[in-house]
Amino acid sequence: MKIRDLFAAGKPLFSFEFFPPKTDAGMANLEKAVRDLADLGPAYVSVTYGAGGSTREKTASLVTRIQNDLGICAMAHFTCVGSGKTEMAQALDGLVGAGIENIIALRGDPPAGVEVFQQAPDGFAHAAELIRFIRGRFGDGVCIAAAGYPEGHVECRDLQTDIAHLATKVKAGADFLITQLFFDNQHYFAFVKRARAAGINVPIVPGLMPITNLAQIERFTKMCGATIPPALFAELDRCRHDPATVAALGIAHATAQAVELLHGGAPGIHFYTLNQSPASRIILTALRAARLT
Repeated sequence: MKIRDLFAAGKPLFSFEFFPPKTDAGMANLEKAVRDLADLGPAYVSVTYGAGGSTREKTASLVTRIQNDLGICAMAHFTCVGSGKTEMAQALDGLVGAGIENIIALRGDPPAGVEVFQQAPDGFAHAAELIRFIRGRFGDGVCIAAAGYPEGHVECRDLQTDIAHLATKVKAGADFLITQLFFDNQHYFAFVKRARAAGINVPIVPGLMPITNLAQIERFTKMCGATIPPALFAELDRCRHDPATVAALGIAHATAQAVELLHGGAPGIHFYTLNQSPASRIILTALRAARLT
């Protein structure tokens, strides 16, 4: 099943993102999270790469297992980091040969200890080049997603330039977009408005990360350039030493975000789960109780 075809029904699509763990204990936790969320019937799930593309084989193994063993449509992250065209072609052929029809194509982050992205010999410098490569190799046989940045990419804070880059990715063959995390819905709505004005007409799915750990989310926002609304941050900071209260507030805020986004026409919600099931499960259950799914 190609994800682009699922949007045609006009109903909101709910999906989850996981990442390949480094330890056996982490793998057991991931498998539990996937099982806990599987019965909610997600439209699809995605599995990321580690930093610098370090978990390509684990990513391929996980998406294949999730799709074949659990019957959930699975999308593999694929980046430009550290690989030339020949190696990328082999890895892509392996994914598609295993029945994976959905790929989210990203430039990728540099490996740990490297401050700036470095193009591999015979590799690509931008996600648009990777998208064009995948589309040229497989045609319409695969569905390709790309990333969007409501507050601008951390390396490109000029919003109009960032939208121009996004338009290039769509013209290269991206079927739909998933946004970076954000905590103020006005960033998403303004982003969609800029995208539509630039002629970008593919579905733009908002990515939400429920705040369950303040120190963790502070690290993430610093890395990706997202911001937390001052009033929300002040309340989170006030109770930062009370993990249960932080999580309750974070889940409540993400639920309110999801409700407003769906009422505002978002084509679904992509939950960044961090391999944990409770927060996303609570939010999606609330949305369904409110008949928003």
